[in-house]
Amino acid sequence: MLSRFSFFRERGWAEIAAADYAEIWQRYGGSVATHPAFVGSLSGFAGIPVRYLAWREDGEAVAAIPVWGRYLAMSNAALKAMGKKGTFDPGNMEIVLPVLPDATGIPLRHAARYLSARHKAQFSGLRRQKEALAILKTADAFSAKFRYNQRRQLRLFTEAGGVIRPVAEFSPAELATIYIDLFEQRWEETATGAAAMAEVFSLLREWMTGSVLLLHGAPVAVQVLYRVESPQWISIEYINGGVAPEAQEFSPGSVLTYVNVEAAREDAAAREKSLRYSFGRTGRDYKKMWCVAEPVFEA
Repeated sequence: MLSRFSFFRERGWAEIAAADYAEIWQRYGGSVATHPAFVGSLSGFAGIPVRYLAWREDGEAVAAIPVWGRYLAMSNAALKAMGKKGTFDPGNMEIVLPVLPDATGIPLRHAARYLSARHKAQFSGLRRQKEALAILKTADAFSAKFRYNQRRQLRLFTEAGGVIRPVAEFSPAELATIYIDLFEQRWEETATGAAAMAEVFSLLREWMTGSVLLLHGAPVAVQVLYRVESPQWISIEYINGGVAPEAQEFSPGSVLTYVNVEAAREDAAAREKSLRYSFGRTGRDYKKMWCVAEPVFEA
């Protein structure tokens, strides 16, 4: 039963079934953080009840949202408030909700951050965040010199015995072990959600993409990337990564970013869709080389 506060927050919205939310998402598209199966899998894993709401105009569903209590689903703040912080690493994912493109002024009263700028007119009451998201530049925004240097780094890596293997060739347990180890080597701390990472990767395996770099048979770079496909675009979220310090002469982090970005671009081009590739929150220098800072909003 909804509380008085919930009723106020959700007035105008109607609860719908998970299957109805999935149909609306497939119609209008969204991002990794709002993909129906992705949200459902992580909600179940974390033990957080997820509800789906739709906003209708003239009988047609023009928007839908997945919610955890008073928050949009996948919210870091919700995980903390519900005592689930550290259960898994949601990163700082861009929130793109399934909404009719020309919809305007829909009230969004659930707490959320990192809402895409595309929603600025679609939802009312949004406030621009101080933080921005790092979104991959278009291919033509990179100079010829930059592209040459990336190809050169890749060549030097492979000539030294480096190997590129798709993440699909590794089991979830293997990927978890590689990531946890390389993350700790890079950051000198334990990765968020390390204790259950193999289980999380098993649940999310369908949406994991990218490659692993190996040098002389040992992993030296990995990135946690999730990919979902909307009707008109492909969304990729770069959650975090790890590199082996002893391989730094070959710039494995940069090489892997180049490999993953090029593969994503080729995939999007082959499907004749645009690419939305988020590196999460801005702030680290390497992101400035690859990305532009784009505004995001909160509710």
